[in-house]
Amino acid sequence: MGNGAPENPKSWHEDDEYWRTWTWVMFSPRHLAAAPEEVDRVIALLNLKPGAHILDLCCGIGRHSPELARRGFVVTGVDRTQHYLDIARQAAQKAGVTLELLRADMREFIRPDSFNAVLNLFTSFGYFEDPEDDRRIVTNMYRSLKPGGKLIIDVMGKEVLASVFRERDWREEDGALILEERKVSNNWSRIENRWILIKDGKRHENRLSLRLYSATELETLLKSCGFGSVSIYGDFTGAPYDQNARRLVTVACK
Repeated sequence: MGNGAPENPKSWHEDDEYWRTWTWVMFSPRHLAAAPEEVDRVIALLNLKPGAHILDLCCGIGRHSPELARRGFVVTGVDRTQHYLDIARQAAQKAGVTLELLRADMREFIRPDSFNAVLNLFTSFGYFEDPEDDRRIVTNMYRSLKPGGKLIIDVMGKEVLASVFRERDWREEDGALILEERKVSNNWSRIENRWILIKDGKRHENRLSLRLYSATELETLLKSCGFGSVSIYGDFTGAPYDQNARRLVTVACK
């Protein structure tokens, strides 16, 4: 999802064309169809009550925000990509719900003591080269929560990635050919990705780099930024984070 950085063509995550090109891949019909069930599970994990104020940080095209609003929550969606916010606004209108949608840098956005929950889903964390940026984002999320509020971060954990790692993959989808190449770097602190899309006779290539976190590393970061209890799960159902984990789902309480 768009992350909220200022304009700088040197950084992959600040390239609007990247987000536009890969929209239909990242937000495929399969991903969209999974949203209501994911929302059910997030609500259960965080024990959210109708009327709660929720920040969907890096909301993307609004895969979860309209569904949350439909359940009676007051939702603020923040993203850096205007194209995604425009789609999210259309999704809200189609669903007949009201959302607050803001274009902002996730390193800068803060609304002190305002939210019962902050959601950061679908690998929308770890984009930046400087680890202090991640610390700044977590601190902003902590400060934006009301006392007792909860944060959920959903990423591909380092341990999970190691168990399923494939250097190269390719697939066909909706008449397009999608190729992915991956390389772990900096002593398993980052993953370098090369994505190629061939569709309608055109070839698109993007390179992206993400910081990898183990469960312990992410827990340590959250606690060092002020969070008290931190719980780690292997998916949105609340399964253990063990050898069968599919994601690194971290819930922290202010």
